[in-house]
Amino acid sequence: MTTGDELLRALAALDNPHRLRILAVLAGERDYVSNLARELGISRPLLQVHLRKLEAAGLVTGNVEVSPEGKAMKFYEIAPFRLELTPEAVRRAVRTLSAPEDRKVDD
Repeated sequence: MTTGDELLRALAALDNPHRLRILAVLAGERDYVSNLARELGISRPLLQVHLRKLEAAGLVTGNVEVSPEGKAMKFYEIAPFRLELTPEAVRRAVRTLSAPEDRKVDD
């Protein structure tokens, strides 16, 4: 079951065309930041902002690996997720929302 707070984080993370494109690219296979930035045509700093939002929502995971040349490379991949957005799912999720003053806002 998805909690209300998890649902809000996921929906907020998906409310951006760059983040949807990132998920679409990663749906094929994992990739590293520099290559993702080139493929998507956005800067690495902007990409990293979007990746952090997706990671905080539990939609992607990132791992640092060392290349044979000794260079640290951060790879991202899709985390297994399923969102069910029906009136009943929303009703259940609302029951688990934390108080507004307790909710972390990150944008």
